[in-house]
Amino acid sequence: MTDRIYYHSDTLEMDTLVINCTPQEDGRFNVILTATLFHPQGGGQPSDKGTIGGVNMIQAVQEGDNVIHITDAAVEEGVVHISVDADLRLIHTRYHSAGHLIGVAGEKYGWQGNKGNHRPGEGRIVFDAIALTMPVTAENFAAAAAEMVARDLELILNDEDGKRMVTWGELKPYACGGTHVKKTSGIGEIRIVKVKEKKGQLSVQYELEN
Repeated sequence: MTDRIYYHSDTLEMDTLVINCTPQEDGRFNVILTATLFHPQGGGQPSDKGTIGGVNMIQAVQEGDNVIHITDAAVEEGVVHISVDADLRLIHTRYHSAGHLIGVAGEKYGWQGNKGNHRPGEGRIVFDAIALTMPVTAENFAAAAAEMVARDLELILNDEDGKRMVTWGELKPYACGGTHVKKTSGIGEIRIVKVKEKKGQLSVQYELEN
């Protein structure tokens, strides 16, 4: 089982151990580490990228209890230094955190988020109706998100019945394995691109200002 250090640490470089490196038919390699900093594709968040022993780590994917690291060259078994692409991680972290705030905003109007895409250019939260209170607009979402960002709330991580729970300040926590900003101000400006309701679901498209 891969130890996921990114669950509790934002460090982007460390030494770890390569326990397996398997060549694939496409010329790439699947690498398993004892511990990783790389967030795999999942939960609406794209994969990190970076290097493993100087070799390019192209994509990380979850496979059971392990994280598979896809590289463009072989990596020798044993101790190795890994490094996460900091700029890319920051983008993913900001987008995923923004998605949580949009989820909180939707619940005020009786909508509960059921899935999200936190990929830049494709940011979207899809809600199901639970107890509708009043119509909600893009302006409502934008104002609520901006207010939470401005409050500079601090990240809180907890374990609840084996689930990693994520929130900021007193906001509602959600079960999540993603990476997140330390304070809501780190997200920056959230732009609500479109709000569309169809067949009992609400789709909210969003993007972040650079």
